[in-house]
Amino acid sequence: MKKTPKLLSVLLILLSILIVSCRQEENEFIEATPEETLKANSNVANLLLRTSMNDGSDDNIIDNASCFSIDLPVTVNVSGLEIIVDSEEDFDTIEDIFDEFDDDDDDLEIYFPITIVLADFTEVTINSFDEFDDFAADCSGENEDDDDIECADIKYPISTSIFDINNELIGSLDINNDQELYNFIDDLEDTDIVNVGFPIVVILSDGTEVEAFNLNQLEDILDDAKDDCDEDDDNDFDDDDCENCSTDQLADVLTGCDNWMVDKLERNDNDLEDLYVGYQFNFMADGTLSATSNSDTFPGTWESAGSGESISVAINIPNLPDFNDTWNLHEIEQEGDENQVDLRLGDDRLRFESDCTNSGDGNGGENMDMLGTILQDGLWKVASYLDDGIDETNDYGGYELNFNNDGTVVADNGTPINGDWSLQNSETTLILNFGTFMPFNEFNDDWDVIATSDTSVELQDVSGGGGGTDTLILEKL
Repeated sequence: MKKTPKLLSVLLILLSILIVSCRQEENEFIEATPEETLKANSNVANLLLRTSMNDGSDDNIIDNASCFSIDLPVTVNVSGLEIIVDSEEDFDTIEDIFDEFDDDDDDLEIYFPITIVLADFTEVTINSFDEFDDFAADCSGENEDDDDIECADIKYPISTSIFDINNELIGSLDINNDQELYNFIDDLEDTDIVNVGFPIVVILSDGTEVEAFNLNQLEDILDDAKDDCDEDDDNDFDDDDCENCSTDQLADVLTGCDNWMVDKLERNDNDLEDLYVGYQFNFMADGTLSATSNSDTFPGTWESAGSGESISVAINIPNLPDFNDTWNLHEIEQEGDENQVDLRLGDDRLRFESDCTNSGDGNGGENMDMLGTILQDGLWKVASYLDDGIDETNDYGGYELNFNNDGTVVADNGTPINGDWSLQNSETTLILNFGTFMPFNEFNDDWDVIATSDTSVELQDVSGGGGGTDTLILEKL
């Protein structure tokens, strides 16, 4: 049956009412409050842009330029040693080489071509030192004011919804890193309106996390933080040494962490750290200390005096004479949970390290028990051993390793080799010590646990001064 014109008119009116109603409901749903609306060229948008800029100062030990960074990996020659830098951890390796002696001339040569990343994340290929020098010359000098804010970081992801001036939804976007945030802010048009999902967490330079529940709070947090720290825009690889150290700071670090290990011990040109694999050092506020191995405890004392770069640290452990001396405090290094205290006396060195992960949270024992259970469950073999890149796996063919609950480990190919094993710093460090028994004495070290499964454990050790990396993979038989 045909519909009459009157009926069609009624239907059209009802349809129009329905469309308008839906549009009104949609507008009411997506409309953002002013405190949540981010607009191009606003002060908070500018602060977010500066906070998300690429920080070029982290690799100044290589390029001496804070306005760009070098895209890794890059190959450099450091005082005659060729190093492939493929992570920020390798910056410390370069510093260790520079820092090995205080009275030598250090130099670094970059092998071209390289790719540099500018503050706005633009990538540029550099084919020669002259091209590189031109870009470096455009950077501000050391510790001069620049645009990027390094005293605060945004904790990602953050969510956004974008509307036009008519409150029409253009799209939604999750932002997951600095580059995405920089590009997002940089591409905002004056007519774009952004609804930001709150809360947003800002990580301050001291590691404190602060929540912002609207744009006004976020603006205040970033504005307060922008000049609240030393942005470290200098080229001095020794700037974390002890120019401003104090005995109170040293005491807080040493007594605030448990189970310090010997990362470096050099006396009279002899490297002795391997003799103390598995030893744990604990420093007390009353000036006493204890060093423990699997079966022995060695009591001693420690004290410090002075200030700045003239702090002396006297250590006396009667039964461990290699440590006994009045050392000079060279460096206190703290990066997250990683802590190092570096002592010097002429060319002699003593460096303790601790990651503090087994102090206070009560979770370390459980994780250690998990890895310990894996190791004690069955026999193991050496599936791979690379000594500074040289494959020496065949030296361990035919050996079965048995990790026992009493802290002993036996490597057996018909003739048993006895050693000790222990776990430290939650599940992150496996200590092996086979004494002088070849070839397993090569494993005497505190190994970083890289990956574990029920059938495989991957370990790695980075040498303290030379920068060599050893990799050991154990597989269950």
